[in-house]
Amino acid sequence: MADLRNYQARVATAGSRADASIDEGLRAYMIKVYNLMALGLAITGLAALGTVWLATNPSAAVATLPNGTSLTNFGVLLYTSPLRWVVMLAPLAMVFFLSFRVEKMSLSAAQTTFWVFAALMGVSLSSVFLVYTSASIVQTFFITATAFLGLSLFGYTTKRDLTGMGSFLIMGVWGLIIAMIVNIFLGSPALQFAISAIGVLVFAGLTAYDTQKIKEMYYEGDGTLVAGRKAIMGALRLYLDFINMFMFLLQFLGNRE
Repeated sequence: MADLRNYQARVATAGSRADASIDEGLRAYMIKVYNLMALGLAITGLAALGTVWLATNPSAAVATLPNGTSLTNFGVLLYTSPLRWVVMLAPLAMVFFLSFRVEKMSLSAAQTTFWVFAALMGVSLSSVFLVYTSASIVQTFFITATAFLGLSLFGYTTKRDLTGMGSFLIMGVWGLIIAMIVNIFLGSPALQFAISAIGVLVFAGLTAYDTQKIKEMYYEGDGTLVAGRKAIMGALRLYLDFINMFMFLLQFLGNRE
């Protein structure tokens, strides 16, 4: 009987050590995901600020927008020429490239691609400074960050399986894309309001769903390369959730120039 109790104690000790090892590895993995995402957002912010400064420097202005914003030669090229479509679509192209090629890329190449994507996104998003006041952009950013932290924490800690909700939300994303394309031609304020409201809800839900899925992607036996790739793709998913939620909230809360 004593031998049996000793054996059970050894099994329990080994099990607790294994669980602790898994928990420690999972925490390190999730911290890496969040750090990559945060650095990506920082690069985007710096790229956006640098771009708008170069594009609207009053001392080198050559044109003026209807709202009174002065544009430099760079600003005219970036915001009023056909180049603006390249700037708008370049981040999307980088997302597809990274998603389809990440498994064949080295860790350094995958990280570099993510940083380039984040910088291109910043250049693309710099136009929001021409539409909204800086104060409302900062305010909306902090509101988005607070909401994101709460939703991501829920996705990380909940025991509920969010797979069913995620499938529904992904369908919602496609519905949003179609509605936005349609509204380019209709120009309906009511439809735009509905798109913004639904967009906030969809990406709020996706933040929790993606966090849970990123957590489930962790496997203790992954090597450094595989774990690094997973962390980059996880950071990309959360980054996109944050950016989209921010943009839809800005349409609600932003004060226009």
